[in-house]
Amino acid sequence: MKLVFASGNKNKLKEIQQIVGNQFEIISLNELNFKEDIPEPYETLEENALHKAQFIANKFKVNCFAEDTGLLVEALNGAPGVYTARYAGDEKNADNNMSKLLVALKDKNNRAAKFKTVIALILEGEAHTFTGEALGVIAETKSGVAGFGYDPVFIPSQNSITFAEMSAIDKNKISHRKKATQKLINFLNKL
Repeated sequence: MKLVFASGNKNKLKEIQQIVGNQFEIISLNELNFKEDIPEPYETLEENALHKAQFIANKFKVNCFAEDTGLLVEALNGAPGVYTARYAGDEKNADNNMSKLLVALKDKNNRAAKFKTVIALILEGEAHTFTGEALGVIAETKSGVAGFGYDPVFIPSQNSITFAEMSAIDKNKISHRKKATQKLINFLNKL
């Protein structure tokens, strides 16, 4: 089965390809010669994921999936949430986002957080969603060089190191994106 992944984020594409392996073929937006940013105008991860998947499904008449991921920090009332990528501005700079987050948590004792990924699949015109979460805490400082986004400041539960200090294989065993993608795979395998 071929599915278009409605994301321009090369890091997310690589991670999902690693998780999926050869179970089905993922077509990138680049392969469709689509270079635009798909707007994320909604206030929930679910709505944004569905919007992106539907946008590409309508434009190219293909089966596709999209995802939206947020970092929800308890002490910040769930922020940055849907604004995770743009937390420190529209340029989507991961270092600036992490710096802003660490400053916001400077005097907070509660550093509990979770990553939440929602995958929206448009298959033969029907929409399906799959959610995955990774619980953890926000570190005091950045640590590690692997991964992307907030990985250098997120320590998943039952671990003492950040996602950015883990190998891709180890991260992909426990991550929010892995959990949501596995639900997608399970769904497709039952068809």
